[in-house]
Amino acid sequence: MDTKIILKDVNKYYGKYHALKEINLTIEKGMFGLLGRNGAGKTTLMKVLATLLPANSGEIYVYGMPITQRDKIRSMTGYLPQDFSMYGNMTTYEAMDYIGVLSGLNRSKRKEIIPELLEKVNLQNNQRTKVKAMSGGMRRRLGIAQAILHDPKVLIVDEPTAGLDPEERVRFRNLLSDIAEDRIVILSTHIVGDVEATCENIAIMDMGSIIFKGTVSELLYMAKDHIYSAEISRIELEDIKKQYMITSMLSQGNHVNVRFIANDDAIEIPFIGAIKCEPNVEDAYMYLMHKKEVKDNV
Repeated sequence: MDTKIILKDVNKYYGKYHALKEINLTIEKGMFGLLGRNGAGKTTLMKVLATLLPANSGEIYVYGMPITQRDKIRSMTGYLPQDFSMYGNMTTYEAMDYIGVLSGLNRSKRKEIIPELLEKVNLQNNQRTKVKAMSGGMRRRLGIAQAILHDPKVLIVDEPTAGLDPEERVRFRNLLSDIAEDRIVILSTHIVGDVEATCENIAIMDMGSIIFKGTVSELLYMAKDHIYSAEISRIELEDIKKQYMITSMLSQGNHVNVRFIANDDAIEIPFIGAIKCEPNVEDAYMYLMHKKEVKDNV
């Protein structure tokens, strides 16, 4: 049995606006990261894969099945949208039971599986907590629980950690990694750290197009020899910003430690005191976006 998601030449228009442009991707079991700035087309692509929006052209196969078979695709897909919400006066258990009914699960199956899933997402002690009283992190975990209630083969999560505090974000990443052991989990986000912590295979979108697809290691290799660090005075900072793209800054008194992208044609150290360093995923992502912007402006 084919256990992949395959997209071939997928296009999506909103009127004259070309939202998805010739998307070609193969997504296999495990965590897959879809990275890109806001407005890049990630949510549109997620909605197409979840059968909430039809593509205008191209082919999509999920576990060997064409996406035009919407009912069958939905039965094997779980979806957590960015703006997930439930009726505020429902308790955690009532919300899960309601979704279970909509998913066609009988009463005995619901009674069996709901406590198991609430324990999996660490909400076992909040079964009587009303949705309106939940923190943002608790609601996201409830969202994951309802998305996997029918044991889907594919889980799609759109910007799941936006707005969460650092501790809750780490918990959520770990939960997604556990779920991805036996299914496809597609994580769509603009937060580079989420992808770096959980995904090996990724794609990067910009303006409706895939501008990179491959492994994290391949992305890092692209930025090799282009990332530098330096300690500069605050007085120098504005001039450095005008000449180079800064990927991170750390203030230390009257000095600033900066990481920046050197120009592609640089064959020497950019300036005295600059040190070439190994790129991290954020450096590599910024390098790729910078390179595309330079190319688009030529």
